[in-house]
Amino acid sequence: MLIFRGAPALSEFRKQKLFSSLKAIEPAIVGVYAEFVHFAEVDGDLSDSESETLQSLLSYGPKASAPKVDEFEGELRLVVPRPGTISPWSSKATDIAHNVGLSSVRRLERGVAYYLQGEMIELHREAIEALLFDRMTETVLSNHSEAECLFSHHEPAPMELIPMLDQGREALVQANIRLGLALADDEIDYLLASFTGLNRDPTDVELMMFAQANSEHCRHKIFNASWTIDGKDQDISLFGMIKNTYELGGENVLSAYDDNASVIAGSEAGRFFPNPEGKVYGYHHEPVHILMKVETHNHPTAIAPFPGAGTGSGGEIRDEGAVGRGSKPKVGLTGFTVSNLNIPELPQPWEQNYGKPDRIVTALDIMVEAPIGGAAFNNEFGRPNLCGYFRTFEQDVAGERRGYHKPIMIAGGYGNIREEHIEQFEFDPGCKLIVLGGPAMLIGLGGGAASSMASGSSAEDLDFASVQRQNPEIERRCQEVIDQCWQLGGDNPIAFIHDVGAGGLSNAFPELAKDGGCGAHFELRNIPNDEPGMSPLAIWCNEAQERYVMAVKPEDVAAFEAICQRERCPYAVVGESTADKHLLVNDQYFDAKPVDLPMSVLFGKAPKMHRDVTTHSHQATPFDWSGISLEDAIERVIQHPSVASKSFLITIGDRSITGTVARDQMVGPWQVPVADCAVTTASYDSYTGEAMAMGERTPLALLNAPASGRMAIGEAITNIAASAIGELSDIKLSANWMCAAGHPGEDEKLFRTVEAVGMELCPELGITIPVGKDSMSMRTTWQKDGEDKAVTSPLSLIITAFSPVQDVRKTLTPQLRVDRGDTVLLYIDLGENKNRLGGSILTQVYNQMGDVAPDVNSAEKLKGFFDTIQSANNAGEIIAYHDRSDGGLLATLVEMSFAGHVGIDICLDDQPGDALSLLFNEELGAVIQVSTDFVENIKYRFSVLDIPVSTVARLNYSDSIEIYQDGARLYSHSCVELLRRWSETSYQIQARRDNAQCAQQEFDGLFLDDPGLNVGLTFDINDNVAAPYIGREIRPRMAILREQGVNGQVEMAAAFDRAGFDAVDVHMSDILSGRVVLESFKGLVACGGFSYGDVLGAGEGWAKTVLFNAKLRDQFQQFFYRNDTFTLGVCNGCQMLSNLKTLIPGAEHWPRFVRNLSEQFEARFSLVRIEPSPSVLLQGMVGSHMPIAVAHGEGRVEFVNDTDAQAFSASGEVALRYLDNFNEVTEVYPSNPNGSAMGITGVTTGDGRATIMMPHPERVFRAVTNSWHPDDWKEDGAWLRLFRNARVFVD
Repeated sequence: MLIFRGAPALSEFRKQKLFSSLKAIEPAIVGVYAEFVHFAEVDGDLSDSESETLQSLLSYGPKASAPKVDEFEGELRLVVPRPGTISPWSSKATDIAHNVGLSSVRRLERGVAYYLQGEMIELHREAIEALLFDRMTETVLSNHSEAECLFSHHEPAPMELIPMLDQGREALVQANIRLGLALADDEIDYLLASFTGLNRDPTDVELMMFAQANSEHCRHKIFNASWTIDGKDQDISLFGMIKNTYELGGENVLSAYDDNASVIAGSEAGRFFPNPEGKVYGYHHEPVHILMKVETHNHPTAIAPFPGAGTGSGGEIRDEGAVGRGSKPKVGLTGFTVSNLNIPELPQPWEQNYGKPDRIVTALDIMVEAPIGGAAFNNEFGRPNLCGYFRTFEQDVAGERRGYHKPIMIAGGYGNIREEHIEQFEFDPGCKLIVLGGPAMLIGLGGGAASSMASGSSAEDLDFASVQRQNPEIERRCQEVIDQCWQLGGDNPIAFIHDVGAGGLSNAFPELAKDGGCGAHFELRNIPNDEPGMSPLAIWCNEAQERYVMAVKPEDVAAFEAICQRERCPYAVVGESTADKHLLVNDQYFDAKPVDLPMSVLFGKAPKMHRDVTTHSHQATPFDWSGISLEDAIERVIQHPSVASKSFLITIGDRSITGTVARDQMVGPWQVPVADCAVTTASYDSYTGEAMAMGERTPLALLNAPASGRMAIGEAITNIAASAIGELSDIKLSANWMCAAGHPGEDEKLFRTVEAVGMELCPELGITIPVGKDSMSMRTTWQKDGEDKAVTSPLSLIITAFSPVQDVRKTLTPQLRVDRGDTVLLYIDLGENKNRLGGSILTQVYNQMGDVAPDVNSAEKLKGFFDTIQSANNAGEIIAYHDRSDGGLLATLVEMSFAGHVGIDICLDDQPGDALSLLFNEELGAVIQVSTDFVENIKYRFSVLDIPVSTVARLNYSDSIEIYQDGARLYSHSCVELLRRWSETSYQIQARRDNAQCAQQEFDGLFLDDPGLNVGLTFDINDNVAAPYIGREIRPRMAILREQGVNGQVEMAAAFDRAGFDAVDVHMSDILSGRVVLESFKGLVACGGFSYGDVLGAGEGWAKTVLFNAKLRDQFQQFFYRNDTFTLGVCNGCQMLSNLKTLIPGAEHWPRFVRNLSEQFEARFSLVRIEPSPSVLLQGMVGSHMPIAVAHGEGRVEFVNDTDAQAFSASGEVALRYLDNFNEVTEVYPSNPNGSAMGITGVTTGDGRATIMMPHPERVFRAVTNSWHPDDWKEDGAWLRLFRNARVFVD
């Protein structure tokens, strides 16, 4: 084992944060230092040149001052990956080593060496180490030599026979406990009978496989159960009631219930992808159908939030990619419900710390870490996260603590699929059964069973074993393979596909065979496995992520393998389909058969569950508002996390990747996070598209469970109504159900709510629920000082609405406009003046619940509301729109005020009721801004429907929120102060999570004289300077260059295609293999993404595969030196090319691009100015300023020294600089999202032929995909000029 010291692992602010936390535990600690340490397992000795290359590879990241000698004098705690596992960092770094020719390097691994100065007492050691490592995935060593254990190789462990024939049922009972199988008594009886019939003992592998395949998580036993309620048998199951919506509706539903996701009809558009033969991108006009899926990952997120939420998002992405015979994920969502945050710096009067078990983390820990896990997976995979929700709830109700110690973590989204690939057909015997993706690893054992248990009912070590870790870069590689398969159309080699999730291969491969109408024979040792010491149970049942299984016909295997090899995506033929309905897993190493079962034992005759339950209710207490002032109520409500700004959840997630995003969460020139729905274009040549929105009202279930379900659907509809949808029945719903099954009264509530939704409301609305998920163990139990404690969640229905969109340009936002003449705000009240406050945020912030919950009063009126909003929108009568939900009418109005940066006068005279109930009830409804010319007509159309509508507010231009009733002014407050209070929860979490200095700068920037984003162009946006050249029908070849992990190539190709190029998909493996040579291209663009997952420095690993390969180095250098070529690098491509500056003429003084000052991924819509420079791509644009999409974690420029930075700034080779909204160059966050000196974010060479930039012009080349743009922009975005300039240059 070779050891290489690395750079400091902690920035100064992170070191200080850690030091403060350590000192709080052990006051004797006086200092801490941390640095990376690299370990290399090699075959034999490295040559001098190999050692030099390896040392260079392991030198990466920002420059840092050398540590002081005394910093190494403390006690060493070396944190490394858990022995017997391989970290994602390791697999990607090892890939880079092999791709630069270091074949003798077997594996690289990385740890962090912490040196703690000061005396520590043993009592504090465990708590100190808990701050340094993640006990799920890491371990702590005391010296560097102990890291040898990372590379220890063990002989495979054998399988275990369960002595059932000798010991009878008790052997199965003991195995159930020891292995954490979560089998019910009747399932144990079933297994006893089955194996007695087979006259043999079961293996541990077979029991684990059965437990996963038949867990509540996988089989949804409660939803398929029969029911008796209060002694009366029910004649339909829960699932039957959900399917009723499809049986009575189902229009335009192309697939429901029997695949990884549902498919609904989309619009026709030009799908844009490379021709399978020549790899030239082009449009393929066809139906672009929409697939939809929403999952939960609650149990893992409670234990280990970052990987729990990350693998939740990753698993749902795999669901979307494995629909039909292969499909493409497009857009994501994440949502969280947790108990009280208890932020130490922001104590809230309604929060009371009830405690928690040691096995789970706090709600605050979840909301600091889990959103980053979910965002990180989406970001690295290349899927924009455009939608979500966040709720906190924890309260004593009817003598027990209700809340979300077991959180809800929602991951979902939509994608697209070709019509010919929707249906899956049974496949023939003899098909090859293949696993695609990463290797088996000793993680995630028993996840399906663990997710089916109440938190606290399984052993703690089993809890941790059931959580996975994430490697999104390899999942991206898998998706590239799947994409190239479906792009072959009728020649798609995938006959059948499943993702690998709960239960691992033990669930996925048998399901693949069952659904394909076959049996299967497998060879266990063919499974890719980097941990050969694992037992057969661990190999077959582990839940290592980023894997798919598929059936491929023998004649298609060669084509499939060629695609995998091009993408460098691991795969293996593990088995073959058979005609007999038998499942055989052979183990050639032990000459054993870990699985040898008829398929019917696994899938056929397991006992059906029956639920015999009773109604349980309590007497609710009316809301007591005596002594509550309006001012105090507003201050509390607006700071409740369910109402307050969600910015901290949003800016960490890429919202512009794909270049098809028409509506993200951030609205208007001030980028306020208040959008009602997410909207994307179907393609780059269309204004049709897709939309999604969410709805959930879970606390209401404690008062009226069916009402909570109806209100969730109602809220989803009032949210998605902001997009332009043909008719209400176009909307389809995903229903995600969470319940503490078995807890008194909860089962009956579940049944009645499903009944209300599936048998009543949805049929009345004409809406179908073709997809959903359930999690039936939402209760946390533990003991504290001998006292039994528990937190039980309310029945929770999370609704996500999906729909095709007719015109994405007509999407409404909450931004109030001050430039539309005389306008008013109309309040549309679907609550029909009932003003029911039960379960509202107002009641919660006073530790009450009230007694009567809001409800959907009339399905017919809800339909009428939707239709009227759509017709008024289509007629151009609505300027701004925002629905009413958490926080009531008050929150709706102030959020519209924030989005428009304008004050409003609220008048409550036209609505019956007192101010508190009017402002804070959370009935369904909306507020719209309309011209006074349309007021009476709109009021009339709603009055015909018997829906109350009234004028509720006007703009006041005084930067204040004023509330009046009956001539009296009830409230007056500055908008800026309300905005800061609304933003403080987000600020406090951001300050704990990221660089607190950056968080403070953003919080301090919330002032109302900010003019917002603006545009000033020195060119005509509608002037196509490339038109004369395009007219000649000569299309120069443009290399759209990518490496494994790059994810931004498609929109880049679309931009160059629009400008008149033949955009060609070029993978680095194409150049390495000689399939492609750069001399055939006029232009080269290195695209954005996460090459090699950004290990060894962002873009550095990619660059070093060029620099350390003589053939590649020469070819790139020759291209750069040709005078007839140009080069563009964007984001990851910018980072990569900056590290190739020794090969690029005139680039020798370019900076590097390193970790953002915030130390967080930043997704922003930032203002930049085009500087005077020789860049051929920016000709005619100098002096222009306009917004551009930004999405990166490592974009801060780093020069050798300050003198070099000043000299370069004055050199004339700076191409782009960040501006604040006053159009001044800035280093202040977030206008400068990465802290780059002098605002530099794009540079060029002296001859202008090479330009690199961190922002993404390719994502906003269409006007409609800009998060905000001036009203007079038409089809073209301002940044399309850059691509057209390229076309002019090459002619």
